[in-house]
Amino acid sequence: MIYLDHAAATPVSKRVFEAMKPYFLDDFFNPSAAYLPAKKVSADYEAAKGIIAHAIGAKANDLVMTAGATEANNLAFSAANNGAVLYLATEHDSIRKVAQKYNGQEIKVDKNGRILLDDLKTKINDEVVLISVALCNNELGTIQPLSEIAAMVREVRLDRLSRGIKKPLHLHSDASQALNLLNVNVARLGADLLTLNAAKVYGPKGVGCLYVSHEVKLSPLNYGGGQENGLRSGTENVPGVIGFAKAVEEAVKHMNGNRKKYAEYKKILLSELQGYELVNKKHSLDNFVVLCYNGIDAERLIFLLEEKWVYVSTGAACAASKGEKSHVLSAIGLSDSEIAGSLRLTLGETNDESQIHEAAKLINEAVNIERKRSV
Repeated sequence: MIYLDHAAATPVSKRVFEAMKPYFLDDFFNPSAAYLPAKKVSADYEAAKGIIAHAIGAKANDLVMTAGATEANNLAFSAANNGAVLYLATEHDSIRKVAQKYNGQEIKVDKNGRILLDDLKTKINDEVVLISVALCNNELGTIQPLSEIAAMVREVRLDRLSRGIKKPLHLHSDASQALNLLNVNVARLGADLLTLNAAKVYGPKGVGCLYVSHEVKLSPLNYGGGQENGLRSGTENVPGVIGFAKAVEEAVKHMNGNRKKYAEYKKILLSELQGYELVNKKHSLDNFVVLCYNGIDAERLIFLLEEKWVYVSTGAACAASKGEKSHVLSAIGLSDSEIAGSLRLTLGETNDESQIHEAAKLINEAVNIERKRSV
């Protein structure tokens, strides 16, 4: 198997799995219980939150643990409190669809998926209370200039104060794709709210968190026992959070080495693949390679490659499974034909250099078969 869809899902690493096992089998206690074994589990849970928080320059109490990035993104939008919201045109559907509840307005991007700061500036009026911009796009790998956006937000806040307007303005970022390859520090980025996802960093699926700065007021999505400072009721997912913490530790430890390795793999792919147009030319994560084979049906390429045990995608898994056209590729100006012929390859820890050479050969063969068929 050659797996080139790590942006969709990563396998749980062996070290993460081993770290989680005791909390399924032996230390299974409810952290809210009063007896000593449960108190130990509660302490371990908080320590794990501390590890995750430390990786982004925060404290354990700043995090709300969730059942993944989608829940974290939805919770972040409760900060809007019926105010106006802005979001990037290329955002994940977990942002786009919740933003529609607030009559959200899109911020335009350039041909590489990078935010148009001038468009953002013109759209921030006195009613806007929340801006959401993913640090790295899940289909293109495009890295956004979040610190520049944060500087603009600070200027707007000062201007509002000078005019006696007390309405808040918060910046949220979904950093789910970033933690393996970028130094994600909330203070440096200037984010008031930040989403993380264990499933993208070789941790368990169904586990995520939302960083919340002290100035932000959220409303819970569900009610019950008052866990996570009242913002996320329900018995804590102890094994999941333990695994998340171990995955974050591993991600930070190997970040520089991974970045160098994936950059080399990407270079090999781009030199050996034939007849493509590179979609994400600038400001992209090192493990993302987005290709356009105009005039070819990428869905057919996927089926041909699957027969050779090579797994790639046309974009976000949730959109591809419904047969929907990518709103991300539309936003950067690709035609319907170009969108139909686009492939997303995302590299990761399951790959080695020999696989990259083999993948390039097999993709070229599949493309040639399809070009001959379409003549």
